Amino acid sequence: MIVLFTDFGLSGPYTGQMKAVLHREAPGIPVIDLFADAPAANPAASAYLLAAYAVWFPADTIFLCVVDPGVGGERPAMIVEADGRWYVGPGNGLFELVQLRAGETKSWEIDWRPERLSASFHGRDLFAPVAAMLARGEPPPGQPRDLGRRPDWPDELGEIVYLDHYGNAMTGLRAAMLPPDAKLAVAGRMLERARTFSDRLPGSAFWYENSNGLAEIALNRGRADRELGLSIGSPVEIAS
Repeated sequence: MIVLFTDFGLSGPYTGQMKAVLHREAPGIPVIDLFADAPAANPAASAYLLAAYAVWFPADTIFLCVVDPGVGGERPAMIVEADGRWYVGPGNGLFELVQLRAGETKSWEIDWRPERLSASFHGRDLFAPVAAMLARGEPPPGQPRDLGRRPDWPDELGEIVYLDHYGNAMTGLRAAMLPPDAKLAVAGRMLERARTFSDRLPGSAFWYENSNGLAEIALNRGRADRELGLSIGSPVEIAS
């Protein structure tokens, strides 16, 4: 399958145009919408989301990833294979955590170019056709290239990286890496861990391990983002 991970938003033509290319170039291959609202123009925050959610999918899944504020600039166009899954998108750090946590990884710089390449929409014109090539079983259309690493990006990120439809706030921290009795300090509040929403009284703020393993801040029957004043990038500290 081909999985879409973008910051295009939930309206507008961009996702539809990419899907049209995939339908034309890889007919019959399922296309799954994972994120269309990844943190806008923020490859760093998006990298922690991608790494957490990608492992839910089986080997040979192809992730078409577009969080690309430097589109048309000097950043390379890349293919990464990590633990049997494939990732196509900009070489701007978006695949950093995927590579860091993988047991085995390879990467290629895409040297294929379409007849017509928009300077501002590589998702449609470059990355989507390449994802379709991989889905058809073709080899990576590029040359091996090490993406390099970003040693200043921590394995666990103490920040808010995503706000969902309900106002819950995902962090870049994996719950399994935290002490069982850890508390999270955010927006001047100290939050205790709960198993799930119903374990807390209505209006109570807490954190819990979400269904994909991230530490997530929530408010039972309310919006944690509004109650606590959270946004992408809000710091989160670990306390015992």
